[in-house]
Amino acid sequence: MKSSELIKQIEAVLFYLAEPVKIDFLAKTLEVSKKEIEAGLKELEENLKNRGVRIVNHNDEIVLTTAPELAPLIEKIIKEERERDLGRAGIETLSIIAYKGPVSKKEIEYIRGVNSQFALRNLLLRGLVERKASTWDERVIVYSITADTLRYLGLSRIDELPEYGEVRKQLEIEEAEEVEETENENG
Repeated sequence: MKSSELIKQIEAVLFYLAEPVKIDFLAKTLEVSKKEIEAGLKELEENLKNRGVRIVNHNDEIVLTTAPELAPLIEKIIKEERERDLGRAGIETLSIIAYKGPVSKKEIEYIRGVNSQFALRNLLLRGLVERKASTWDERVIVYSITADTLRYLGLSRIDELPEYGEVRKQLEIEEAEEVEETENENG
């Protein structure tokens, strides 16, 4: 694969996922060696030097971030976002995370039927949700509500949410049915 093509692919993956990505994941996804990814990242980093985004490499995880010199602009935008209402998308996303969490972005988007990156970002900026590696696959990021969210809602535990127990039971039933359906389809 040509170097320029690899660089475009790395940039596209980092932009689309909008969260830290392991170098090994990039190598596997793009079907190239780890060395080729590292060389491509160096070149991409050089290409981005005079632009509005940068690459951050921390503990073999790569993420696109805004250029440090643009921090005042980004802080202004964040302040404006925090002052706005959550909106329907934010409330839907927060509800899914509260009742189904920990839950992946992919699951949230499947339930909502739309890209949820902006809503998740908004909730993260407000400190209403947190993200961490899942317990079943460290490559998957999952979202959970924070203690601040519970405090804001006047709750001391997640199970104090309205109809929490019933909703969780229904979700478990639906998940079991989906697993059974998939197993039946696969023979």
